Amino acid sequence: MTVTLERRTATATRNPRALLDAVRPQIKDCTYNVLESPGSDDVDLYEREIRLMMRDNVMVRNMSERILDNAVAYLITAMERPDIHLGVGRLVDVGVHQIILDTPVYFAFCDVYNGGRYKHHAPLIQRRSDGLCLRTADIIRANGFDTDEELWDMDGANCSPCDNKVPDSH
Repeated sequence: MTVTLERRTATATRNPRALLDAVRPQIKDCTYNVLESPGSDDVDLYEREIRLMMRDNVMVRNMSERILDNAVAYLITAMERPDIHLGVGRLVDVGVHQIILDTPVYFAFCDVYNGGRYKHHAPLIQRRSDGLCLRTADIIRANGFDTDEELWDMDGANCSPCDNKVPDSH
């Protein structure tokens, strides 16, 4: 038996808003909820996720944008670099969860950036205190993204990694 593995290719842009908005044509599930529901007129996916974060997490817009930008960068890096174990801090994790919980958007995100394969979210219960967040921010920067150092430094020694033993997880 022969198994062929596709090497994921890096995206052409490193703009989190453009990366998130690019998945819109791939949304196949719950399109009424995502694309046509009240409040969705003339709203791109990035704006949708910002509004949902502000609704659910009582954040100011600037902080929501900073968190979402870093969450997109983290998810793209996790998909492009499955060979590296990554971890995210509490604050950026709010943005990661926002994307994952908007399942039609996350499924489309996986279709576009993970070769059509679902990227599992398998968090460990106990947080790590070994600086994984800081190393993750370094990896994200090396992967071509700008990171918000203040957000990553806040949790640098206290992150919530995912189980690297779960296939295709972040």
